Amino acid sequence: MILEYQLQFFAKDGPGGEKTEEPTQKRLTDARKDGQVAKSKEISNCVMLFALFLMLKVWVGNLGNSLLQMFHAVYQKIPELSSYNFGGEEGVGIWIMLKQTLQQYLLTMLPIFLIAVFLMFVTDLLQVKWKPTRKPLQPKLSKLNPVKGVKRLFSKNSLVELLKSVVKIGMIGYIVYSSLIGSVGYVFQFYSMPLMQGIRIVGNVTINLGLKVSAFYVVIAALDYAYQKHKFHEDMKMTKQEVKDEYKNAEGDPQVKSKIRQKMMEASRRRMMQAVPRADVVITNPTHYAVALKYEPEKIDAPYIVAKGEDYLAQKIKEIARENNVQIVENKPLARMLYHNVEVGEPIPPELFQAVAEVLAFVYNIQGKLPKENPQAV
Repeated sequence: MILEYQLQFFAKDGPGGEKTEEPTQKRLTDARKDGQVAKSKEISNCVMLFALFLMLKVWVGNLGNSLLQMFHAVYQKIPELSSYNFGGEEGVGIWIMLKQTLQQYLLTMLPIFLIAVFLMFVTDLLQVKWKPTRKPLQPKLSKLNPVKGVKRLFSKNSLVELLKSVVKIGMIGYIVYSSLIGSVGYVFQFYSMPLMQGIRIVGNVTINLGLKVSAFYVVIAALDYAYQKHKFHEDMKMTKQEVKDEYKNAEGDPQVKSKIRQKMMEASRRRMMQAVPRADVVITNPTHYAVALKYEPEKIDAPYIVAKGEDYLAQKIKEIARENNVQIVENKPLARMLYHNVEVGEPIPPELFQAVAEVLAFVYNIQGKLPKENPQAV
């Protein structure tokens, strides 16, 4: 008993073999349309952190004053409120105060939110260029497959993300510890400091710590971006079978194209053979070539080829010519020149006018008829 098996299914990457071929432009274009791009989220996080702490360092004074003014305004209005009954009409003042406070807070924080959104958009745009697509938002049932979910959980990418998270937590923890250990002395002096001085110290320590963490994130973002580019390139690689299938889909199956060409040639030959009985003469080699000529001075100024063939096809042309009483003339040089230099349906070139005219005159003389115009005068 003989068992059939496919060796390709034992390859590293399953059917089609290992992905060793560089991705084609079509594959990269299709991946882009599907939302698959080489993008690092760490770059966005890095830019956001840097921007946040830089804005705080520059704008912390104005932000603090705005929040303090907001606090004083709310605190001063408390005695004016006659009741805390949120359900009654006497509690309307509280709702107005909360609304005004919330509006003022949002206006104070709005520049930070707008800058954050703008930076996130710019960083993504610089990484992947502008080409929006909705395909990543479309639901896919394959994402609900528990088997694939387990594979993704223990995949190489998941392990890399885990390692990256461990390194980030460890390094950020070290940076926080080394930065705060030098500021412990301020803690014991807070009780003797004015409130605003203490707030400034805490703000400066926090901002400097944030900038140090952001600087470390630059290294993480650069390494992650390089890894994402490499991973995307490896994921886009193709097997030899995928390259062949893509070529077939783009250019058409060679076997199908060959059959189409064969059918077209057969149809062309049939039309050519149907034109042989209308020819004026067939010029032969005599065994290898046969060229059928037709002269219609009312339609075209020169004789033209209605059929030509080599070997078997030449014999077939001569056979049809005999059956339809078309004159066959042997002229080896002329037959070869016509066969190799003039296509079916084309008129003969001027340099062959004299030789063809002599043949046609000979044929017309045998048949006892003259053309409407002398072909030699062409």
